[in-house]
Amino acid sequence: MDLHFGDSKPTDEERAAVDALLGPPQSSWEGADRSDADLRWARGGREARERRDLLLPGLHAVNDRVGWISEGALDYLCRRLTVPPAEAYGVATFYSMFSVKPRPATVLHVCTDLACAAAGASELCAGVEARLGLGSGVSVERSPCLGLCERAPAALAVKAGDPVRTAVSAPATIESAVLAGSAPDSAPEEPPAAMAVPQAGDPSLVLLSRVGVVDPTSLDDYRAHGGYTALRQAFALGPAGVIREVTDAGLVGRGGAAFPTGRKWQATASQPDHPHYLVCNADESEPGTFKDRVIMEGDPYSLVEAMTVAAYAIGAHKGYLYLRGEYPRALIRLEHAIDQARARGLLGDDILGQGYAFDIEIRRGAGAYICGEETALFNSIEGYRGEPRSKPPFPVEKGLFGKPTAENNVETLVNVLPILTLGAQAYAAIGTGKSTGPKLFCVSGSADRPGIYELPFGATLGELLELAGVRKRLRAVLLGGAAGGFVRPDELDIPLTFEGTRETGTTLGSGVVMAFDDTVPLPRLLLRIAEFFRDESCGQCVPCRVGTVRQEEALHRIVERTGADAADDIALLREVGQAMRDASICGLGQTAWNAVESAIDRLGAYE
Repeated sequence: MDLHFGDSKPTDEERAAVDALLGPPQSSWEGADRSDADLRWARGGREARERRDLLLPGLHAVNDRVGWISEGALDYLCRRLTVPPAEAYGVATFYSMFSVKPRPATVLHVCTDLACAAAGASELCAGVEARLGLGSGVSVERSPCLGLCERAPAALAVKAGDPVRTAVSAPATIESAVLAGSAPDSAPEEPPAAMAVPQAGDPSLVLLSRVGVVDPTSLDDYRAHGGYTALRQAFALGPAGVIREVTDAGLVGRGGAAFPTGRKWQATASQPDHPHYLVCNADESEPGTFKDRVIMEGDPYSLVEAMTVAAYAIGAHKGYLYLRGEYPRALIRLEHAIDQARARGLLGDDILGQGYAFDIEIRRGAGAYICGEETALFNSIEGYRGEPRSKPPFPVEKGLFGKPTAENNVETLVNVLPILTLGAQAYAAIGTGKSTGPKLFCVSGSADRPGIYELPFGATLGELLELAGVRKRLRAVLLGGAAGGFVRPDELDIPLTFEGTRETGTTLGSGVVMAFDDTVPLPRLLLRIAEFFRDESCGQCVPCRVGTVRQEEALHRIVERTGADAADDIALLREVGQAMRDASICGLGQTAWNAVESAIDRLGAYE
């Protein structure tokens, strides 16, 4: 592709997609017909450059309408936003869901990640590719985790058009995946979110109490089941009071880093620079993680309310909800919830008559695991490649658009609601002294009842697996997802707390618990983990960019010749893994070796 403004022209459809987002062009400098006024001044300039953050939505608009992003479409979008085409090309090619090469309007993404791989994804892919051969009008693409691990194997069909249409097949068979790809409108409707919650209806639940009980599309039903009680309590306490309650409750981030939420909010609120921003990280891309999806699909108003409480506490008037591009149903539910909250005075200029203004904007990701890292997420929203930033400065000082920003994931935010309704002391009494409150766990793999489980911190791994009906002949359990670590079947007494897993040399991470029986080929599973990190590395720093490739190459060689002959490659893996852990900029490279190391040392994977 020629990376400068050239002669390529957008089609009428591509132009319409961009104009629907940005409005019609105002001058020939932006792509309109030339007029005499254009010879005297150029409209756009700084005003257009300040809309750089609309680059990702613009790429989505074209990709959704046409199915791929042509040179002419990219050129037109760049003119409208005054973005250099080379930079826009770098952004468009950063995400797996976009294509800058022609492809059919319908794309069938078939998951090949850990849970789906263990459930026969390779055979599914081969069968679907054989049935949907050339000329079918469907492009079959092997995809990283789609966040449907409890229903593995999974497939997602996306049919470009106005509007774009999607269909999910999970658990997928060759026939159901082919149907979803060839006729998305005829695919069976997805099961309710409660199907992913085996405990649905249990009166002891706190975070999942409404999933499967409340109509997720009804604001009145949500309010009838305690909705917006926490926001009223927040207004009664004031911003400082809310932060004090969250701090006293001992809430820490549920995304894996376990940073105290109250400290983060206090640091953001105290910054003199304005405006302040709130960002909800709903880009859960860790293989095996799907808890946030279930909350957004089954109880979307709780997230809208929780974001409003958090924004009030830190003094933010604008919030961004960064949502995985692979979650079409969550997008529909959240758009509806935000519209209804805005119409009923629960978002907007005067929330509940308190004189406080706050609104939420959804930004869709497009398939990049690295955007789960907070600063990479900020870059993505701003219209740049989703590459992590060096710290300091930290996001509470200079985050989104260079302003003080608090970033939390979905599970962390919805924990704020019971803190305010129960009180900090009652909330802290749940769990343990250092890990307070309830925790959501994503159980998948070799289990009879996979899904989301809510347990108080301190329950053991064995207790959780017993609830999920993990099958006999257990070979290993992966905690924390691809960035986590394996444990043996004789280590099921591990307490599920941040400190408990740390003391046993593993990690709780975001709550992934993936069980594998002895039918799962462990070396192939480790190779898939290495392939995942190779694909998802943003390439910004050498240790990760090179190290993830070397790790995959060594594991390929080991799979081909196991046993003593693999000793040299295992030694190389340790050296490369240590370099990635010590020198990578962000958590992706720092954790890329964890699962492989634990499989070698704890499971004897290659003995």
